[in-house]
Amino acid sequence: MKDILDKISSYNIFNYLLPGVLFVVLSKALTSYDFSQEDNLLGAFLYYFFGMIISRFGSIVLEPILKRFQFVKFRDYSKYILASKEDNKIELLSEVNNTYRTLVSMIVIVLFLKIYNMASVKYNLDNGVAASIVSIFVLVLFLFSYKKQTNFIGKRIDVHGNRGNVA
Repeated sequence: MKDILDKISSYNIFNYLLPGVLFVVLSKALTSYDFSQEDNLLGAFLYYFFGMIISRFGSIVLEPILKRFQFVKFRDYSKYILASKEDNKIELLSEVNNTYRTLVSMIVIVLFLKIYNMASVKYNLDNGVAASIVSIFVLVLFLFSYKKQTNFIGKRIDVHGNRGNVA
C-alpha cells in the first residue's frame, strides 16, 4: 500500500482523488445517494475512479464549452511545451489550472445529480435506466479522453521531431 501511495503524484491527488472524495461527501450531503465505502482500500479506488470521471468530464465536456464561449483561451500546444522547458513553473500552474477545472466539473456533476435526484423522486424514475445511461456516457467520455490523450502525445512527438529541423 505504501508503494502505491508513494507513486501517486500531486496531480493524481488533486485532480482525481480529492474531487472524487469531495463528490462522495457532497452527494451524500445534498442527495439521497451515498457512494461512501466502509472498506478504505475499495473506497480509495472508487473515489479515484470518480475523480477520473469528473476530470475527464471537465476536459472533454466543460473545457470545449468554456473555449467556445471564449471564457478561456488556450495557447498553441507546441509553444506550451517549449515554454515549459524554459519556465518550470508553467507545468505547476497548468496542474493548478486543471485542478480548478476539475473542481468546477465536480460541482456541475453534483448539481446534475441533485437535479436528477429531485426528478427521480418527483416522477418515480427508474435508477436502472439512469445507471445504463451513465455507463454509456462514461464509456463515450473515456473513448474521447483516449483520443484526446493520443493527440497530445502526437503533438509532443511533433514538437520534438521539429526541433531537429530548426537551424
